[in-house]
Order: sequence, then structure tokens, then C-alpha cells
Amino acid sequence: MFERYTEKARRVIFFGRYEASQVGSPYIESEHLLLGILREDKALTNRFLRSEVASIRKQVEDQSTVREKTSTSVDLPLSNESKRVLAYAAEEAERLAHKHIGTEHLLLGLLSEEKCFAAQILTERGIRLSKVREELARQPHEPAQGQKPPSVLGELGPYVSDLLDQTQPLVGREKELDRLIELLCRFNRKNVVLVGERGAGKRTIAGGLARRIVEGNVPQSLAAKAILVLDLPPLRVLEDGSWHEKLDRALVAAAEGGKIFFVNRMRDGAGGISASIHAIDLLQRPIIAGKVQCIGTSTPATFAKLQAERHWLAEYFEPVEVAPANEETAIKVLQGIKGAYEKFHNVSYTDDAIEHAVVCANKYAKNGSLPGTAVDVIDAAGAAAELQQGSLPEDVVAVQKRLRFIVHRMETSIVNHEFEKARFYSEEERKERNNLKQLREKYKLDKNPALIVGREEIEKAVSKTVGNSDDSDSASS
Repeated sequence: MFERYTEKARRVIFFGRYEASQVGSPYIESEHLLLGILREDKALTNRFLRSEVASIRKQVEDQSTVREKTSTSVDLPLSNESKRVLAYAAEEAERLAHKHIGTEHLLLGLLSEEKCFAAQILTERGIRLSKVREELARQPHEPAQGQKPPSVLGELGPYVSDLLDQTQPLVGREKELDRLIELLCRFNRKNVVLVGERGAGKRTIAGGLARRIVEGNVPQSLAAKAILVLDLPPLRVLEDGSWHEKLDRALVAAAEGGKIFFVNRMRDGAGGISASIHAIDLLQRPIIAGKVQCIGTSTPATFAKLQAERHWLAEYFEPVEVAPANEETAIKVLQGIKGAYEKFHNVSYTDDAIEHAVVCANKYAKNGSLPGTAVDVIDAAGAAAELQQGSLPEDVVAVQKRLRFIVHRMETSIVNHEFEKARFYSEEERKERNNLKQLREKYKLDKNPALIVGREEIEKAVSKTVGNSDDSDSASS
């Protein structure tokens, strides 16, 4: 969905989510996006708002209902108003004939959603949609300094995704993350493979780098980068020789646009098939030519075998060892991410359950490492507790199903720039959410307390999961 957004615009949304979490808001509202703009784009802020920053923040804080802070591991959704703001922002970019959606378009989007709180704040300070639109139209549009717009991925588009959206927040591992950043900043030999047993947290370390990039907490040479997960197409596509050439061109074009490729489990064959063609083979030519940059993951045994079979890896990839977490560190990791699992399963994990999950996983799980094995345990315990709560009433399930359909149609319309359709589906979503709210009140679903997951539930989950570790690869792997 955010393919056309500049890095600054994506950071605005990231900071909006952070602002929402600080006041315990269940959604990213328009005022949180406005605070994200104030935090991220000082040039735009000085251009239109000048000395109003402090007063805007105070006004938002004074009128916000402060609840218990939401864990930063929880992926807060956009409110309906904020979704419309993004649709308007894309429309404004089209109106100005700009290829990419930047912070200035988000500002226009806020002003276009006239009844939202952010628009009211801006209007009170004399900021008008027509005035901002005219001023932006008079000046040539250029990406912000030090920032590159997203490249057109061409043939690569269906086979890449943003790593930032696929990993839990990183807890600890500063040493490994700093080493990864140091190696990526080299002039030569700047490809990295994170080597560790399954569950040690290799993928999450790479995700930690993606988050640091969005936050702007990286050296200048990485500031305009983004990390893309490379998933291979089906083997039948790869057997077409002409496709290899197209892939090479697409890889190089994406790299020139600031993309670093992430290849999880470097040994895996094409499309998940154990075959002679591997992701790392497809990257060989552009890596040796110095045209692309790559982060891979592998287990020690697999990487040793890969090096024996492909001698060029030792010259172009620098390994970073990722040792399994000890129990103390694993407990901190689970405490840091448990909020996301509690929300997903509608449960509450006791501190004792978290500690017991780590101890049991470390003692009994033989086919993985901490913290990943312990994450699998609390996930399984949450799923089992969720099952005990029973199924939802049929009319509630029907409304939820319609909601998913409507939201999917709305997001597709936004991506395709069909903004009239997007607004129609947004209104339909509003109606269905009201229906869902009434049904939940009717059945008193929100009054049902979250089930408590304690030591006993953890032990039951351990007995089911430790024997199936080969079949799972948690988010921490």
C-alpha cells in the first residue's frame, strides 16, 4: 500500500503510530499524523506553521483522552478519518502531477478531510487548503534533500515486500545490530549473512535495522535505504532464461533506488522448492558486480555447506554470529512483544507464564533456540485459550466478514487511485463498524474479560509444541 510513499512520508505514519501509542489511542487519528509531520519534516513545518509547533502539540495533548500507553509492539490501525486522509493525499499528488506521495501531500490530505481534528487545528491557524495547494503548485517538486523516491520495481514487484511490516520490535541485540550497520556502511564487502540457529532472532535483527532507518537513527549512507524481502517466483518462471535478465535489471534498478535485499534462509530453493536454483544464486551476478546489497540469514551448518559449494560467498559476504538468547534476555524479549499476542488472542499472560514459557522452551525444545521457541509456546497457549472462549454469534461473524471484504476493496481502490470508490467503501466501512459495535454491545462481548494464561496453560502448550518444532519458524527466526 505504501509503495509510492517517500521515506519521509512513511516515517510520518510511523511517528503517528508512536504518538497514538503514547496516549493509549486504539487508532492512529488525524492529529497523530499531524504530530508526525511536525516531528519528521521541519522544512515543511517552518514553511507553513513557523512558530506554531509547540502550541499545536499542547492543543492535541489537552484534548486527548489519555489512557494506558499501548505497547509499541502493537500495530495500531488507521482510523477511518486517517484512511481518508491518505486517499486525499494520493489524490493531491495526482492533481500536482507528482509521482510520489510525500509529506506535503499528507498535509494537503489533512486539510481535505475538513471535519477532522487536525484540519480544525490547521484552519484555526489560518492554514487553508487552497493556499497550500497553490504554493506547492508554484514551486518545482523535488524529493527532500538526502531522500530518494521509491524506484519502479518492474518485474520484481510481485516478489518483494517491506521487511518493516513483517517483524516484531527488536529487544536487545544492540551488539549484533550495530555490527550489521557497520558492515553495510563499508565501501567494499558490504553484504552480510546473519548466522545462527533457528529461533535465535536473525530476521528480527534485520527488522530492527528497518525500524532504525524509518526512525532516522542510522548513518547518512543508510538514511535513504529500505529493506525489501525477496521471495522467489515459482520454479517454472525461473526456468525461463529471459526472465533472469529481466530480474537482473530489476534488482539493479531497485538497488539504485535505495533498496537492500533481505533473503531469509539462504539455502531455500525457488518458490519454497528444494531445487538447484536458490535466491542467492540469482543475486550472484549483481552482487559480484557491486550493484546490489544483500542481508541473508542461515544456520551455521547450512552456511558452512553453502560456502563449500559456492566459494564466492566467502569473498562477498561477511558473517555476523547470532547466538541463542539466554533465559534472562528471552524473558525481556517476550515481555516486550507479549502485548501483540495478548491483543491477537484476547488473553493476558501473567509474568509467571512468560518466565515459565522461557524455562520450558529452553529445557524441552530441541529443534530451535531462544527466544523463538518461547514465542511459539506463548502463541500456542494464547490460541488454546482463545479456543476456550467459544465461537462468536453468527451475525457478528457475518458483519466481520463483510468488514474484511469492504476494507480490502477500499485499500485496493486507494492503490489503484480510484478515490471515489475508496470514499464509497470508507462510508460502508463506517456503517458496518457501527453495526458491529451495536452487536458487540448486544452480546456484551466487550465486557468479557480477557482469559488469563498462567503456568498451567503454558505447560499444556509446551506438551503440544515441542514435538512439532520442525514444522514452525516463528517471527523471531
